[in-house]
Amino acid sequence: MRKRLMQVAMVLVVVVAGAQLIRFGRTNPPIDPSRTIAAHPGTPAALVAVLDRACGDCHSNATAWPWYTQIAPLSWAMAHEAKAGRQAVNFSEWAGYTREQQRDLLAQSCQDATSGRMPWEAWIRLHPEAKLSAADVEMICAAARQAGAVAAHAP
Repeated sequence: MRKRLMQVAMVLVVVVAGAQLIRFGRTNPPIDPSRTIAAHPGTPAALVAVLDRACGDCHSNATAWPWYTQIAPLSWAMAHEAKAGRQAVNFSEWAGYTREQQRDLLAQSCQDATSGRMPWEAWIRLHPEAKLSAADVEMICAAARQAGAVAAHAP
C-alpha cells in the first residue's frame, strides 16, 4: 500500500511540474488613454475608480498578474478569464463601442453587479478590495440609467 501511495505521489509531482511548462499569454495590450471609459465625456471619476478597482483585472487591458498567476493551473485560469472578460466588455477600449453598445454594456454591468454575478465570489476572496458596496453598485446603475437617458434623447 505504501509503495502504491509513493508511486501516485511521484506521478502527481511529475504532472504538476510538467504543467508549469505549459504557458498561456499573460500580456496586457497597450492602452490608448483616449479610448478608455475614463476619457469618455461625462464619465464621473468615482465611477472610473470603482470600475478600475473591482473590474479592471478582467475587463481592461490593465490586468495585474500577481505571483500566483505564474503557477499552473491558476495561470491558465487567470489568462482564460482575462481574455473572456475583455471580450465581454473592455473598459480600456470603450471608444470602440457604439453608443448603443456602451448603453447595453453599462446596463449589463448594472445587472451583474446588482445580482452579485460580478465580481466573482472566488475573485473577491483573493481580492477583497474588488468587493462592490451598495454605493458602488448604485453608481454603476446610475451610469447605466444616464446612458439610457442620453441614448433616448440623442439624435
